[in-house]
Amino acid sequence: MTAPGTLRRLAGGRVEIRFERRFAHPPAKVWRALTDAGELRGWRFPAVVELDLTPGAALEFWPTDEQRERFGVPATPVAGRMIAADPPRLLEYTWGTETLRWELNPDADGCRLVFVNTIDDDGAGPAVAAGWHAGLELLEAALGGRPIDWDTWQRAADLQKSYEET
Repeated sequence: MTAPGTLRRLAGGRVEIRFERRFAHPPAKVWRALTDAGELRGWRFPAVVELDLTPGAALEFWPTDEQRERFGVPATPVAGRMIAADPPRLLEYTWGTETLRWELNPDADGCRLVFVNTIDDDGAGPAVAAGWHAGLELLEAALGGRPIDWDTWQRAADLQKSYEET
């Protein structure tokens, strides 16, 4: 199992979910995977979005076909806003009430990713952490050109139990 993320309660009823991952790929390659619509789909990012990297730009996060089919999610977008983009180092935006911050730092022949997702504390922290944990495994596989031949939803469900325990 890859290193787990951490959950931390913040003032104001929010929860910070934090992951650190090292990738054997340069920051520019990981940046493309985090910002290019086609590459986002390639690692099953949990929304369909065209990221406008202009600070202040409005964003729309549409549910994926799989989310609509599996969970009956309505085909309506969730609004977001670009906070900051400094290619290939920093990407930060809102997605509904959540804030997602991706930091890439060169590390030897690859890079270190620090990903922080701040959410409202409605008890969903372990499920959200498990989902992103599984998602980062998908990102790693996609970056390495490995096929994604496992059930992402089942992987997240399996991981959720360990996040609930911590």
